[in-house]
Amino acid sequence: MTRICNFFKYNVEQIEKMYQSEAVSTKELLQWSKLLEYDFFRLFTQHLILYYPRNAPKKTKKSTLSLPNFRKNIYTKEIVDYILELINSGEMTKQQITDQYKIPKSTLHRWIEKYK
Repeated sequence: MTRICNFFKYNVEQIEKMYQSEAVSTKELLQWSKLLEYDFFRLFTQHLILYYPRNAPKKTKKSTLSLPNFRKNIYTKEIVDYILELINSGEMTKQQITDQYKIPKSTLHRWIEKYK
């Protein structure tokens, strides 16, 4: 706890309050990532890749403000391993994975062949 307090320059009460909070700032999350040597931001980006809708609304010419369009076809090794583990363990079928995560069947079959 002393190491954590020194790293954050917080007292014990502030650290305990952070433990109990439902959300942390990105600055604090970055500090936790550095302290624990783990990329917590990767969890969020992988979530975006898996759950980003395939049929996202197209940009209209009238709209100048729009959300960024994330590339859906970039899957990290961790995501591929997770999906293949779901199939190999029998937790989900190929069809369930295609339906839930919107991964194209051709991509899924390519992974299965490549990582046998």
